[in-house]
Amino acid sequence: MAKNTICLWYDKDAEAAARFYSEVFPDSKVSAVHRAPSDYPSGKEGDVLTVDFTVLGIPCLGLNGGPAFKHNEAFSFQIATDDQEETDRYWNAIVGNDGEESACGWCRDKWGISWQITPRVLTDALAAGGGEAKRAFEAMMTMKKIDVAAIEAARRG
Repeated sequence: MAKNTICLWYDKDAEAAARFYSEVFPDSKVSAVHRAPSDYPSGKEGDVLTVDFTVLGIPCLGLNGGPAFKHNEAFSFQIATDDQEETDRYWNAIVGNDGEESACGWCRDKWGISWQITPRVLTDALAAGGGEAKRAFEAMMTMKKIDVAAIEAARRG
């Protein structure tokens, strides 16, 4: 068992979410599904209570805790991508599966988890500082899904 595990609260869909993530992202898997040994406030004996899974090598626990708490942007997975193809693949998988687009490379999956699909060219430009960072930042501010070619053009000026 990992020393530190991210616990994500779901209403009833922890297993479905974990299986979706394991299909979309490499180095991801569902490693265990635990069922409730008896009835509990938001479920019945035998219902899926928790799911152990990994997203891109990060251990997670999905907890079917009921509808009391909702996800928000205060927590997100930031996924570094190498090119437009990889950016498109992850973005389209999340948004195309009843998710929703947001601004500046952010999107939300159908369970409410926020994802930052961030091409490395953008983080490299921002780290460069100066005019290059400013131009890349201003270009990013006009985007939903990040356009790698547009960021590269902004970097060059």
